[in-house]
Amino acid sequence: MPRFLGRSIRMVFDLGVVSLAYWLAWLFRFEFQIPVVALKVATLTWPCVIALQYGALLVFGVERIAWRYINMRDAMRILTATVISATVLVGLRIAHLLPITSSIIPLGVLAMDFVLGLVGLIGARAAWRVHHELKARRRHPQNGDRHRVFVIGAGEAGVMVAREIVRRPDLHLEPVGFLDDDPFKVGKIVGGFQVLGMPHEVGALAARLRVKRALITIANATGAELRRITELCRDAGLDTKIIPGLHEIVGDKVSVSRAREVAIEDLLGRDPVTLDEAVVSACLRDRVVLVTGAGGSIGSELCRQICRFGPRRLVLVERFENALFEIHRELTCAFPGVRIDPRVADVCDMDRVAHVFDHTRPEIVFHAAAHKHVAMMEWNPGEAVKNNVGGTRVVATLSDRYEVERFVLVSTDKAVNPSSVMGATKRVAEVYLQAFSQRSATRFVTVRFGNVLGSAGSVVPIFRQQIAAGGPVRVTHPEMRRYFMTIPEASQLVMQAGAMGEGGEIFILDMGAPVKIVDLARDLITLSGLRPGEDIEIEFTGMRPGEKLMEELSTATEHVEKTRHPKVFIGKIKPHAWADVVDGVGHLLDAAGGATAGVDPDAIRAALVALVPECRFVRPHVAGRKSAPRGERALTGPHELPLASDAIRN
Repeated sequence: MPRFLGRSIRMVFDLGVVSLAYWLAWLFRFEFQIPVVALKVATLTWPCVIALQYGALLVFGVERIAWRYINMRDAMRILTATVISATVLVGLRIAHLLPITSSIIPLGVLAMDFVLGLVGLIGARAAWRVHHELKARRRHPQNGDRHRVFVIGAGEAGVMVAREIVRRPDLHLEPVGFLDDDPFKVGKIVGGFQVLGMPHEVGALAARLRVKRALITIANATGAELRRITELCRDAGLDTKIIPGLHEIVGDKVSVSRAREVAIEDLLGRDPVTLDEAVVSACLRDRVVLVTGAGGSIGSELCRQICRFGPRRLVLVERFENALFEIHRELTCAFPGVRIDPRVADVCDMDRVAHVFDHTRPEIVFHAAAHKHVAMMEWNPGEAVKNNVGGTRVVATLSDRYEVERFVLVSTDKAVNPSSVMGATKRVAEVYLQAFSQRSATRFVTVRFGNVLGSAGSVVPIFRQQIAAGGPVRVTHPEMRRYFMTIPEASQLVMQAGAMGEGGEIFILDMGAPVKIVDLARDLITLSGLRPGEDIEIEFTGMRPGEKLMEELSTATEHVEKTRHPKVFIGKIKPHAWADVVDGVGHLLDAAGGATAGVDPDAIRAALVALVPECRFVRPHVAGRKSAPRGERALTGPHELPLASDAIRN
């Protein structure tokens, strides 16, 4: 139907509704026996009343409402328009200001006209919506059995989900009712469905009502709440999915088709940390930004986040051609307004990196390039030193030489009281930058965080691979615990540090309570629809060289202070003497094979201890068979295969 014709039909229909309401009001007022005088008044005032009422509908945009999707907000708009027009008519009636001065409309007629007009306008649209929903259901006939489902969360999102399930028979779902944590909602009817109970009753209710599925729709649920509800549903044998929050969905409708599995990020046990975007924007907008390690997990996400703030130029430094190609292609498509400059370069190559600095003149540098795998660096300590220490020295030196305004080092909690070569090299990089910041105009700062969920080579992808292969899932120790954060959180923290740092600080994120790795493994097995210890076994393989049972975010000597952001803290420590640091780093790089072919691992570790006295290299501990819970088994010797150990990589 042509658009103009459709609007004309709707206009004629609305004029007919308000006209019918007006005449019915007169008929009801006089019990279908309108006196001649009253009939004359009705006839004379009819055009004025209808013009006023329809004008109010136009002013409030009622004619633009799509009948097929009318909702409570649209009904309120119609109500407002009819109330305004009725109020004006009553005022004109009392003041005798109608165009026909002798035309006195009884107040009873105006009252009945208001009610009838409101019911007619809203009712017609509601009937049209019902008609289309029934028509849609006929277009999608039900094939096969419908799965009975609980909707957990009787809030706005839950009501919208339940309604969409009803409208979409092709989903093969049948909402049985709501479960909600609010005891005052239990027993009430919400959105046409009863609140049957609270989440802790899900097992008994599922058995009684033969429910096999659950949809979690609780808005802004914390990780702890999601973990609790997920475990209750798992124990009840329910297939559980989560409906994304409204902020996760483009548009203003929750869609059941967007339901996803409960992700491991949902179970962190704390609320996600969001940072001060206004401060970050002021720092990055219209600036030349350089990111090393731009193809890595943190580096690539950092580049995505930086592009959101409109830098004048983003320089991507990465030594792996394929990784650089992928992130460059992604960014040029997603942010066509940002100049993206890809440069293949190794941060250990002074001449090449100097050439990049000379041609791009960066104002802000984010140094994310590093070797990060704990066990791998125990086997290759010289490479860890050359990349993590030597590469940092190269980029920092050039940042000072080319008068970079801010330099941010991406560090790790493994640098705190390090027990591994990787952690010790990152701590040396921190010490070097703190000392350098005392003699440079560049603001050198460090950002330190724990383990990043989903980064390349990290525990979650490895666990998922092991689950997909049928197990076993290998964990190093049953008591291993780590702090966790998401890749976006880590990237935002790095940018926040760059914006807030004045030089010499170590920024630390409040990451909540540490998580046991064996619990993480069990969660991933459960989220895969399997049962830990029955469908998939968990093996304890023993700690590998350099690993600790528990990581720390700051040392006892670091004075941790609050910042203007409640989740970000600053650790401050007296910088080392510059001359001592330069000599120590030089000796360390010589030991790592800077000019010779031979590398002595013991000499490297000795040089690291000289720079980082708190460093304590540990021997691997093997988890005994007795430490493995039921359904989980321990290996009796050290495991030399690449495992998802709890040195979860950042």
